Amino acid sequence: MTARPLAAGLVLALLVLASLGLGAAQIGPGAAAGEGWTTLVLMESRLPRTLAVLLTGAALAVAGVVIQSLVRNRFVGPDTAGTGESAALGLLAITLLAPGAPIWVKMVVASLSAMAGTALFLQIVRRLPVREVMLVPIAGLVLSGIIGAVVTWIAWEADLLQFVGTWLMSGEFSGVIAGRYELLWVAGAAAGLAWFAADRFAILSLGDQVATGLGLSTRGVMRLGMVVVSVVSAMVVTTVGMIPFVGLVVPNIVARVMGDNLRASIPVVAAGGAGLLLACDLVGRIVRHPYEIPVGTILGVVGSVIFLWLLYRPAVRG
Repeated sequence: MTARPLAAGLVLALLVLASLGLGAAQIGPGAAAGEGWTTLVLMESRLPRTLAVLLTGAALAVAGVVIQSLVRNRFVGPDTAGTGESAALGLLAITLLAPGAPIWVKMVVASLSAMAGTALFLQIVRRLPVREVMLVPIAGLVLSGIIGAVVTWIAWEADLLQFVGTWLMSGEFSGVIAGRYELLWVAGAAAGLAWFAADRFAILSLGDQVATGLGLSTRGVMRLGMVVVSVVSAMVVTTVGMIPFVGLVVPNIVARVMGDNLRASIPVVAAGGAGLLLACDLVGRIVRHPYEIPVGTILGVVGSVIFLWLLYRPAVRG
């Protein structure tokens, strides 16, 4: 069992090194511009981009674990519960009402809006038949579509469709430089908070009655979960745009291997999300080098294939 974590860590380290070395600008000993140019490119572009990808992948994957525990359904992720669209709605509102607001105000508004959208989704789920598990992701997709349509209509009326495209449809890291990704550390901190409450989320996933019988305050854990999912989604949407499938497929893959021990599996989920997103980002940089394909496009294809594989391949019971 110790060989697997070592192998996974080695793969992630190789991906990080590849990300630092790959790009349109040539760096290294053979670069014509010299050592100063190499240091500038690494510190201002390559390293911030790599850190942004790692933080985004890890935070979204952990947020997926949290929201799946809240609704007790494996077919839900932060990008299919209306959370990202709600964050975009908050960003659009603050952009229209206070275009000169500082970034921390926009961050707070987007987080609160995402929290409201997540709370609405949870209220809808509570009213669905317990045995109809497939209604939960369908309800999330419908809610996402409705909120997304409202955002698109308002943006069209205000001639801000380009902003909406950046927040909800692009999901790319080409514009990430030093000074333009630091909000993602907040998303990483929120994901770390989820690890400290991992046991509570695991108990909550057993059901409200069981959790209450074990002395757990379900309302408090639900609020904490909504904060984690909302902050992660808001920071990601604000910085790089919403990324699909990471919070959906990675938790499912890890759960098939490690089970429902969230205390042990959340670090693996975070590493898996970071590795998957970084690998897709590298593919997007390689396919049309020196041009790029947005990582959201690559992950849309890869994630859908993985999700279909998860649907049609039964879990192995040891």
